[in-house]
Amino acid sequence: MLQRSFPKTGWQVGVIGFGAWGIGGQWGPVEREAAEGALRAAVEAGMNFIDTADAYGEPPGLSEEIIGDLMHRQKLRQKVVLATKVGNFARRGGHPLPFTDPLHVELCCDASLHRLRTDSIDLYQCHIGNPSPEQTEVFLEAFDRLLRKGKIRATAISTGSVEPCEAFNRDGRLAAVQLDYSLLNRKPETDLLPWCQQHEVATIIRGPLAQGLLAGKFDANTQFTDSVRQKWNEGAGRERFLAQLATVEKLRFLEKPGQTLAQAALRFVLSHPAVTVAIPGAKSSQQAQANAAAGERLLDDADLEQARELTES
Repeated sequence: MLQRSFPKTGWQVGVIGFGAWGIGGQWGPVEREAAEGALRAAVEAGMNFIDTADAYGEPPGLSEEIIGDLMHRQKLRQKVVLATKVGNFARRGGHPLPFTDPLHVELCCDASLHRLRTDSIDLYQCHIGNPSPEQTEVFLEAFDRLLRKGKIRATAISTGSVEPCEAFNRDGRLAAVQLDYSLLNRKPETDLLPWCQQHEVATIIRGPLAQGLLAGKFDANTQFTDSVRQKWNEGAGRERFLAQLATVEKLRFLEKPGQTLAQAALRFVLSHPAVTVAIPGAKSSQQAQANAAAGERLLDDADLEQARELTES
């Protein structure tokens, strides 16, 4: 697998990482054995960057627990860069924490450390995409305290906007930005990806398969039962789903012997010079292995150009 560096940390990571939202069950039921199998296969295939969040899973925190248990049993902790997030615990259930004091963030960090069965989190990310100025100060103070205590090693934010990145990059402290970027969402090419490149901030690409659309397995009759994509079943959500489905069909030319549409979509993302690591999800060992294989090379120049012509930036 191709390797890239986090400029401010010295870490070397495989360009495909493991996005662990799905193994918590919010994208549909996943047996514990299958979830652990996917994670184990990912690490064996060269994925040494694992991303999760305290909010991931049903109940929240289950994703972290699965990761922590497997890493402990298999002695994998020293083999991976471990990233998690804080800010959305219980938000999906309608009971968000206020985060009006740095202690709120510190307590969430302690809980994540417990679930992950580790003494330190490599990359701790603010999970609130557009925090208020008051929240920003709370997170920055908490991050400083946690860094001094050695509970975290570097900080990041998950967002789609430049402004929060500038606030969190005070004194050049921001190590990474997690952002949504794919063939179906090329907006970050305009501002956020160039900003990260200019400021030597690593990028973690969530949604590189557009929540599964770019796997090419859905059609106009698909109905969604998972808690994340149910909004695609009717109204404006359905209209957007059908419009994006039409774009996916135009991209079928990327499917070739030895390359699935999903692998091509991942290679498209990795071909941007500002991208550090993409974190597709996987709920089985086979999916993890296929994702890892996408990281062996970038998309061919001709395919890259044609894909750009068929999608909006």
